[in-house]
Amino acid sequence: VRLKPAVVHIMVGTNDLAGHTGPSAPEQYTDNIRAMVDIAKANRIAVVLGSIPPTAGFSWKPAIAPAAQIRELNRWLSDFARLQGLVYADYYAVLADSAGAMKPGLSNDGVHPNAAGYAVMTPVAHAALAAAAGATGRKP
Repeated sequence: VRLKPAVVHIMVGTNDLAGHTGPSAPEQYTDNIRAMVDIAKANRIAVVLGSIPPTAGFSWKPAIAPAAQIRELNRWLSDFARLQGLVYADYYAVLADSAGAMKPGLSNDGVHPNAAGYAVMTPVAHAALAAAAGATGRKP
C-alpha cells in the first residue's frame, strides 16, 4: 500500500491447502482474501485475483488430496471477483488436466509450475493486469 501501486495481483492458496502453517479451514482462506481485497480497495488499488493452480497432491504430504477443494475455492474466487468488480486470472484453466492435476510437462513436482507452466500462465497474467490497469487508467 505504501508503494501506491495501480494494481495488486493476489495469488495464494497452495501453501494453505498443504497445511504449511497448520490446518486451515476454507473460511480462513476466504476471510484472508476478503481482508486483502478490502485493504486494496480502500487504497484505490485495482485487484487481480489469481486462481489456485491445480495439484492432485503433495509428495511431502501424501494424505492430502486437494484437487476438489482447489476447484471449490477457485469457484468461490471467480464468483467473489465478479461480485466485487475485480479481475480474475484463471490459471487453473490453462494448467489443469481433467482430474484436477497439473497437466504433464507443466510442473516438475505436480505442484509448482516449471518454465513451460509459467509460459502458459504468462498470457493470462498479462491480460488480467492490463484489464485491471485499464480500469484505473494507470500502468500496473
